[in-house]
Amino acid sequence: MATIRAAAPDDRARVERIVQAAYAPWVEVIGARPLPMDADYAALIDAGNVFVTGEGPDGLIVLVPEDGVLLVENVAVAPDRHGRGIGRSLLAFAEDHARNLGLPALRLYTNELMTRNIALYESLGYLPGGREDIGGRHVVHLAKTLD
Repeated sequence: MATIRAAAPDDRARVERIVQAAYAPWVEVIGARPLPMDADYAALIDAGNVFVTGEGPDGLIVLVPEDGVLLVENVAVAPDRHGRGIGRSLLAFAEDHARNLGLPALRLYTNELMTRNIALYESLGYLPGGREDIGGRHVVHLAKTLD
């Protein structure tokens, strides 16, 4: 697996292409553009919240430290790189990053219709929490306490 590093401003265009391609199939499923498709990646990169992996890069994760928890705001992998463990590696990186920041837990949310993603998160030890309406999108909150 390639090294995971903080995204640089030069990565922004590729990050945006990955996000658009990764989330495009979900538009029809959920009936709206997933929130990550409209995020300000220039600002997220400048804030040091975006991490990438691979030469392309091939995938990314957006991590936002909060009070007592690390928010996994977005995980996206280039569609032609799916099935290679990139998403799982990025989520493992998030756990290490949380530990390095002294944060004992991670949280994330995803659209309730993204059942494949929810199943993946649950298989990695994330436990479902509440549900919420965010801008007309129904999301499921999941969290993971670290050892």
